[in-house]
Amino acid sequence: MKNNLLSEQLIYTGDSLTPTHLHLCTYSTTEMQEKSGDTFQSIKSTLDNTQINWLQVHGLKDTETIREIGSHFEINFLVLQDILNANHPTKIEEHDKYIVLILKLFSPNIHKERESDELLQQQVCIILGNHYVLTFLEKETDFFNDVNVALQNNVLKIRSRQTNYLFSVLLNSVMANYTSTVSSIDNALEDLEEELLTITEGNDIGVQIQAHRRQYMLMKKTILPLKEQYTKLLHTENLLIHKANRAFFNDVNDHLQFVLQTIEICRETPSSLVDLYISNNDLRMNNIMKRLTIVSTIFIPLTFLAGVWGMNYKRMPELDWQYGYLFAWFAMGIIGIIVYLLLKKKNWY
Repeated sequence: MKNNLLSEQLIYTGDSLTPTHLHLCTYSTTEMQEKSGDTFQSIKSTLDNTQINWLQVHGLKDTETIREIGSHFEINFLVLQDILNANHPTKIEEHDKYIVLILKLFSPNIHKERESDELLQQQVCIILGNHYVLTFLEKETDFFNDVNVALQNNVLKIRSRQTNYLFSVLLNSVMANYTSTVSSIDNALEDLEEELLTITEGNDIGVQIQAHRRQYMLMKKTILPLKEQYTKLLHTENLLIHKANRAFFNDVNDHLQFVLQTIEICRETPSSLVDLYISNNDLRMNNIMKRLTIVSTIFIPLTFLAGVWGMNYKRMPELDWQYGYLFAWFAMGIIGIIVYLLLKKKNWY
Protein backbone atom coordinates (compact mmCIF):
# COMPACT_ATOMS: atom_id res chain seq x y z
CA MET A 1 0.00 0.00 0.00
CA LYS A 2 1.36 3.40 -0.99
CA ASN A 3 1.66 6.37 1.35
CA ASN A 4 -1.47 8.41 0.50
CA LEU A 5 0.01 11.51 2.14
CA LEU A 6 2.55 11.68 -0.66
CA SER A 7 0.03 11.47 -3.51
CA GLU A 8 -1.97 14.27 -5.11
CA GLN A 9 -3.99 11.87 -7.26
CA LEU A 10 -7.26 10.18 -6.49
CA ILE A 11 -7.12 6.48 -7.36
CA TYR A 12 -9.91 3.95 -6.99
CA THR A 13 -8.42 0.78 -5.52
CA GLY A 14 -11.39 -1.55 -6.02
CA ASP A 15 -12.15 -3.98 -8.85
CA SER A 16 -15.68 -2.85 -9.73
CA LEU A 17 -16.13 -1.97 -13.40
CA THR A 18 -19.39 -0.06 -12.81
CA PRO A 19 -19.30 3.28 -14.68
CA THR A 20 -19.78 6.31 -12.43
CA HIS A 21 -23.43 7.33 -12.38
CA LEU A 22 -25.11 10.03 -10.25
CA HIS A 23 -28.67 10.26 -8.96
CA LEU A 24 -29.75 13.44 -7.19
CA CYS A 25 -32.88 13.77 -5.10
CA THR A 26 -33.72 17.30 -3.97
CA TYR A 27 -36.75 17.68 -1.75
CA SER A 28 -38.61 19.81 0.74
CA THR A 29 -41.86 19.41 2.64
CA THR A 30 -43.98 20.30 -0.40
CA GLU A 31 -41.99 19.10 -3.41
CA MET A 32 -39.41 16.63 -4.66
CA GLN A 33 -37.20 16.67 -7.74
CA GLU A 34 -34.96 13.90 -9.12
CA LYS A 35 -32.24 14.01 -11.74
CA SER A 36 -29.67 11.52 -12.99
CA GLY A 37 -26.46 11.96 -14.94
CA ASP A 38 -23.01 10.61 -15.64
CA THR A 39 -21.16 13.78 -14.67
CA PHE A 40 -21.46 16.17 -11.77
CA GLN A 41 -21.96 19.13 -14.10
CA SER A 42 -25.09 17.50 -15.55
CA ILE A 43 -26.88 17.50 -12.16
CA LYS A 44 -25.17 20.43 -10.44
CA SER A 45 -27.82 22.96 -11.49
CA THR A 46 -30.50 20.94 -9.64
CA LEU A 47 -28.74 21.34 -6.29
CA ASP A 48 -30.62 23.68 -3.97
CA ASN A 49 -29.09 24.78 -0.68
CA THR A 50 -32.53 25.82 0.61
CA GLN A 51 -33.71 22.22 0.35
CA ILE A 52 -32.32 18.82 1.29
CA ASN A 53 -30.08 17.23 -1.34
CA TRP A 54 -29.42 13.50 -1.43
CA LEU A 55 -26.75 12.66 -3.98
CA GLN A 56 -26.17 8.98 -4.74
CA VAL A 57 -22.95 8.03 -6.52
CA HIS A 58 -22.80 4.54 -8.05
CA GLY A 59 -19.45 3.41 -9.39
CA LEU A 60 -16.18 5.07 -8.41
CA LYS A 61 -14.11 4.63 -11.59
CA ASP A 62 -14.38 8.30 -12.61
CA THR A 63 -12.18 9.87 -9.95
CA GLU A 64 -12.45 13.31 -11.56
CA THR A 65 -16.20 13.31 -10.89
CA ILE A 66 -15.51 12.32 -7.28
CA ARG A 67 -13.03 15.22 -7.05
CA GLU A 68 -15.64 17.67 -8.39
CA ILE A 69 -18.21 16.46 -5.85
CA GLY A 70 -15.69 16.80 -3.04
CA SER A 71 -14.73 20.29 -4.17
CA HIS A 72 -18.34 21.45 -4.34
CA PHE A 73 -19.27 20.14 -0.89
CA GLU A 74 -15.86 21.06 0.60
CA ILE A 75 -14.94 17.47 1.42
CA ASN A 76 -11.39 16.93 2.63
CA PHE A 77 -8.99 15.39 0.10
CA LEU A 78 -8.03 12.63 2.55
CA VAL A 79 -11.72 11.74 2.95
CA LEU A 80 -12.01 11.42 -0.82
CA GLN A 81 -9.01 9.07 -0.78
CA ASP A 82 -10.72 7.00 1.90
CA ILE A 83 -13.90 6.81 -0.20
CA LEU A 84 -11.93 5.47 -3.15
CA ASN A 85 -10.01 2.98 -1.00
CA ALA A 86 -12.18 -0.14 -1.38
CA ASN A 87 -10.36 -1.88 1.50
CA HIS A 88 -10.66 0.95 4.00
CA PRO A 89 -11.64 -0.25 7.48
CA THR A 90 -14.96 0.73 9.01
CA LYS A 91 -14.90 4.16 10.61
CA ILE A 92 -16.99 7.12 11.77
CA GLU A 93 -15.23 10.46 11.47
CA GLU A 94 -16.39 13.93 12.50
CA HIS A 95 -15.38 17.11 10.72
CA ASP A 96 -16.40 20.71 11.26
CA LYS A 97 -19.09 20.72 8.56
CA TYR A 98 -19.86 17.06 7.98
CA ILE A 99 -19.73 13.51 9.36
CA VAL A 100 -18.23 10.62 7.39
CA LEU A 101 -19.21 6.95 7.72
CA ILE A 102 -17.35 4.23 5.84
CA LEU A 103 -19.08 0.86 6.07
CA LYS A 104 -19.42 -2.42 4.20
CA LEU A 105 -22.50 -4.02 2.65
CA PHE A 106 -22.83 -7.81 2.38
CA SER A 107 -24.57 -10.04 -0.13
CA PRO A 108 -24.37 -13.77 -0.97
CA ASN A 109 -22.37 -14.81 -4.01
CA ILE A 110 -25.15 -15.96 -6.34
CA HIS A 111 -22.62 -17.26 -8.87
CA LYS A 112 -21.50 -19.99 -6.50
CA GLU A 113 -23.14 -23.42 -6.46
CA ARG A 114 -23.79 -22.90 -2.75
CA GLU A 115 -24.82 -19.34 -1.95
CA SER A 116 -23.70 -19.63 1.67
CA ASP A 117 -20.11 -20.53 0.76
CA GLU A 118 -18.99 -16.95 0.23
CA LEU A 119 -20.06 -13.41 1.07
CA LEU A 120 -19.55 -10.54 -1.33
CA GLN A 121 -18.93 -7.12 0.15
CA GLN A 122 -18.81 -3.63 -1.24
CA GLN A 123 -17.90 -0.40 0.47
CA VAL A 124 -20.48 2.29 1.13
CA CYS A 125 -19.63 5.79 2.30
CA ILE A 126 -22.29 8.11 3.77
CA ILE A 127 -21.54 11.79 4.37
CA LEU A 128 -23.88 14.01 6.36
CA GLY A 129 -23.83 17.80 5.93
CA ASN A 130 -26.15 20.64 6.90
CA HIS A 131 -28.29 20.50 3.76
CA TYR A 132 -27.03 17.38 2.02
CA VAL A 133 -26.40 13.66 2.33
CA LEU A 134 -23.92 11.93 0.01
CA THR A 135 -23.77 8.18 -0.54
CA PHE A 136 -20.95 6.49 -2.48
CA LEU A 137 -21.37 2.88 -3.63
CA GLU A 138 -18.90 0.86 -5.69
CA LYS A 139 -21.58 -0.84 -7.81
CA GLU A 140 -24.92 -0.05 -9.41
CA THR A 141 -27.37 -1.36 -6.83
CA ASP A 142 -30.91 -0.74 -5.63
CA PHE A 143 -29.90 -1.11 -1.98
CA PHE A 144 -31.29 2.32 -1.00
CA ASN A 145 -34.24 2.09 -3.38
CA ASP A 146 -36.75 1.65 -0.54
CA VAL A 147 -35.56 4.95 0.95
CA ASN A 148 -36.03 6.66 -2.39
CA VAL A 149 -39.57 5.24 -2.63
CA ALA A 150 -40.29 6.45 0.90
CA LEU A 151 -39.22 9.96 -0.13
CA GLN A 152 -41.46 9.86 -3.18
CA ASN A 153 -44.45 8.78 -1.07
CA ASN A 154 -43.45 10.98 1.86
CA VAL A 155 -43.76 8.02 4.24
CA LEU A 156 -44.04 9.19 7.86
CA LYS A 157 -43.57 12.74 6.53
CA ILE A 158 -39.93 11.96 5.85
CA ARG A 159 -39.56 15.02 3.62
CA SER A 160 -40.46 17.35 6.47
CA ARG A 161 -37.51 16.19 8.59
CA GLN A 162 -33.90 17.34 8.59
CA THR A 163 -30.96 15.78 6.78
CA ASN A 164 -29.83 13.87 9.87
CA TYR A 165 -33.13 11.94 9.83
CA LEU A 166 -32.40 10.79 6.26
CA PHE A 167 -28.91 9.94 7.49
CA SER A 168 -30.39 7.75 10.26
CA VAL A 169 -32.71 6.01 7.77
CA LEU A 170 -29.80 5.17 5.48
CA LEU A 171 -27.75 3.94 8.41
CA ASN A 172 -30.69 1.83 9.55
CA SER A 173 -30.78 0.19 6.11
CA VAL A 174 -27.13 -0.79 6.55
CA MET A 175 -27.92 -2.19 10.02
CA ALA A 176 -30.77 -4.20 8.50
CA ASN A 177 -28.28 -5.66 6.03
CA TYR A 178 -25.98 -6.62 8.91
CA THR A 179 -28.86 -8.10 10.90
CA SER A 180 -30.10 -10.30 8.05
CA THR A 181 -26.57 -11.43 7.15
CA VAL A 182 -25.46 -12.32 10.67
CA SER A 183 -28.82 -14.01 11.34
CA SER A 184 -28.41 -16.17 8.24
CA ILE A 185 -24.93 -17.18 9.41
CA ASP A 186 -26.29 -17.99 12.86
CA ASN A 187 -29.11 -20.10 11.38
CA ALA A 188 -26.69 -21.89 9.06
CA LEU A 189 -24.43 -22.74 12.01
CA GLU A 190 -27.42 -24.11 13.94
CA ASP A 191 -28.39 -26.26 10.95
CA LEU A 192 -24.85 -27.57 10.74
CA GLU A 193 -24.91 -28.38 14.44
CA GLU A 194 -28.13 -30.37 14.03
CA GLU A 195 -26.66 -32.15 11.03
CA LEU A 196 -23.55 -33.07 12.98
CA LEU A 197 -25.60 -34.33 15.94
CA THR A 198 -27.42 -36.76 13.64
CA ILE A 199 -24.03 -38.19 12.60
CA THR A 200 -24.72 -37.93 8.89
CA GLU A 201 -22.27 -39.03 6.23
CA GLY A 202 -21.94 -35.55 4.71
CA ASN A 203 -18.41 -35.26 3.37
CA ASP A 204 -18.63 -31.47 2.84
CA ILE A 205 -19.60 -30.52 6.39
CA GLY A 206 -16.03 -29.59 7.25
CA VAL A 207 -15.88 -27.33 4.19
CA GLN A 208 -19.17 -25.70 5.20
CA ILE A 209 -17.89 -25.04 8.72
CA GLN A 210 -14.79 -23.31 7.37
CA ALA A 211 -16.88 -21.26 4.93
CA HIS A 212 -19.17 -20.04 7.71
CA ARG A 213 -16.17 -19.35 9.90
CA ARG A 214 -14.74 -17.09 7.17
CA GLN A 215 -18.08 -15.32 6.90
CA TYR A 216 -18.16 -14.79 10.66
CA MET A 217 -14.62 -13.39 10.71
CA LEU A 218 -15.47 -11.02 7.83
CA MET A 219 -18.58 -9.75 9.65
CA LYS A 220 -16.67 -9.35 12.90
CA LYS A 221 -13.84 -7.43 11.25
CA THR A 222 -16.36 -5.07 9.62
CA ILE A 223 -18.88 -4.45 12.38
CA LEU A 224 -16.86 -4.61 15.61
CA PRO A 225 -15.20 -1.18 15.07
CA LEU A 226 -18.68 0.40 15.14
CA LYS A 227 -19.10 -0.68 18.77
CA GLU A 228 -16.86 2.13 20.01
CA GLN A 229 -17.20 4.62 17.17
CA TYR A 230 -20.99 4.87 17.06
CA THR A 231 -20.98 6.88 20.27
CA LYS A 232 -19.45 9.75 18.28
CA LEU A 233 -22.87 10.32 16.73
CA LEU A 234 -24.66 10.50 20.05
CA HIS A 235 -22.67 12.97 22.12
CA THR A 236 -24.36 16.29 22.81
CA GLU A 237 -21.67 18.44 21.12
CA ASN A 238 -22.56 17.03 17.71
CA LEU A 239 -24.42 19.88 15.99
CA LEU A 240 -25.31 17.90 12.88
CA ILE A 241 -27.44 15.42 14.87
CA HIS A 242 -30.49 17.30 16.10
CA LYS A 243 -31.86 16.48 19.52
CA ALA A 244 -35.31 15.75 18.09
CA ASN A 245 -33.87 12.94 15.96
CA ARG A 246 -31.63 11.30 18.54
CA ALA A 247 -34.33 8.69 19.20
CA PHE A 248 -33.90 7.39 15.66
CA PHE A 249 -30.15 7.05 16.13
CA ASN A 250 -30.80 5.23 19.40
CA ASP A 251 -33.00 2.83 17.42
CA VAL A 252 -30.13 2.26 14.99
CA ASN A 253 -27.88 1.64 17.98
CA ASP A 254 -30.32 -1.01 19.25
CA HIS A 255 -30.02 -2.83 15.93
CA LEU A 256 -26.24 -2.52 16.09
CA GLN A 257 -26.20 -4.00 19.58
CA PHE A 258 -28.32 -6.93 18.38
CA VAL A 259 -25.86 -7.59 15.57
CA LEU A 260 -22.92 -7.39 17.98
CA GLN A 261 -24.62 -9.77 20.43
CA THR A 262 -25.33 -12.26 17.65
CA ILE A 263 -21.72 -12.05 16.52
CA GLU A 264 -20.61 -12.70 20.09
CA ILE A 265 -22.92 -15.72 20.28
CA CYS A 266 -21.50 -17.02 17.00
CA ARG A 267 -17.94 -16.59 18.25
CA GLU A 268 -17.66 -20.00 19.93
CA THR A 269 -19.98 -21.88 17.58
CA PRO A 270 -17.49 -22.57 14.75
CA SER A 271 -14.92 -23.93 17.22
CA SER A 272 -17.57 -26.11 18.85
CA LEU A 273 -18.68 -27.38 15.46
CA VAL A 274 -15.09 -28.26 14.54
CA ASP A 275 -14.74 -30.25 17.79
CA LEU A 276 -18.08 -31.96 17.15
CA TYR A 277 -17.06 -32.69 13.55
CA ILE A 278 -13.79 -34.27 14.71
CA SER A 279 -15.64 -36.30 17.37
CA ASN A 280 -18.09 -37.55 14.75
CA ASN A 281 -15.23 -38.55 12.49
CA ASP A 282 -13.60 -40.40 15.39
CA LEU A 283 -16.89 -42.13 16.20
CA ARG A 284 -17.39 -43.05 12.55
CA MET A 285 -13.86 -44.40 12.40
CA ASN A 286 -14.46 -46.41 15.59
CA ASN A 287 -17.54 -47.96 14.02
CA ILE A 288 -15.55 -48.90 10.94
CA MET A 289 -12.78 -50.41 13.07
CA LYS A 290 -15.39 -52.34 15.07
CA ARG A 291 -16.81 -53.89 11.90
CA LEU A 292 -13.33 -54.80 10.71
CA THR A 293 -12.56 -56.30 14.13
CA ILE A 294 -15.72 -58.41 14.02
CA VAL A 295 -14.82 -59.74 10.58
CA SER A 296 -11.26 -60.43 11.72
CA THR A 297 -12.45 -62.18 14.90
CA ILE A 298 -14.74 -64.49 12.92
CA PHE A 299 -12.06 -65.43 10.42
CA ILE A 300 -9.15 -65.89 12.86
CA PRO A 301 -10.16 -69.46 13.92
CA LEU A 302 -11.08 -70.28 10.31
CA THR A 303 -7.66 -69.09 9.19
CA PHE A 304 -6.13 -71.31 11.90
CA LEU A 305 -7.93 -74.38 10.64
CA ALA A 306 -7.05 -73.56 7.04
CA GLY A 307 -3.43 -73.22 8.11
CA VAL A 308 -3.42 -76.54 9.94
CA TRP A 309 -5.00 -78.45 7.08
CA GLY A 310 -2.82 -76.68 4.59
CA MET A 311 0.43 -78.05 6.02
CA ASN A 312 2.35 -80.48 3.79
CA TYR A 313 2.77 -83.39 6.18
CA LYS A 314 2.41 -86.90 4.71
CA ARG A 315 0.80 -88.48 7.74
CA MET A 316 -2.32 -86.40 8.42
CA PRO A 317 -5.41 -88.52 9.31
CA GLU A 318 -7.87 -86.13 7.65
CA LEU A 319 -6.14 -86.25 4.25
CA ASP A 320 -7.21 -89.83 3.56
CA TRP A 321 -10.71 -89.44 5.00
CA GLN A 322 -13.48 -89.68 2.40
CA TYR A 323 -15.53 -86.87 4.00
CA GLY A 324 -12.62 -84.78 5.23
CA TYR A 325 -13.27 -81.89 2.81
CA LEU A 326 -16.97 -81.65 3.77
CA PHE A 327 -16.06 -81.97 7.44
CA ALA A 328 -13.60 -79.08 7.14
CA TRP A 329 -16.28 -76.81 5.63
CA PHE A 330 -18.79 -77.90 8.24
CA ALA A 331 -16.37 -77.28 11.11
CA MET A 332 -15.39 -73.84 9.83
CA GLY A 333 -19.05 -72.88 9.31
CA ILE A 334 -20.04 -73.98 12.82
CA ILE A 335 -17.09 -72.13 14.38
CA GLY A 336 -17.88 -68.97 12.40
CA ILE A 337 -21.53 -69.07 13.50
CA ILE A 338 -20.56 -69.64 17.14
CA VAL A 339 -18.15 -66.67 17.12
CA TYR A 340 -20.80 -64.50 15.43
CA LEU A 341 -23.41 -65.42 18.08
CA LEU A 342 -20.96 -64.76 20.91
CA LEU A 343 -20.16 -61.26 19.54
CA LYS A 344 -23.85 -60.51 19.10
CA LYS A 345 -24.57 -61.60 22.66
CA LYS A 346 -21.94 -59.12 23.90
CA ASN A 347 -23.61 -56.31 21.83
CA TRP A 348 -20.53 -55.60 19.77
CA TYR A 349 -22.72 -54.48 16.89
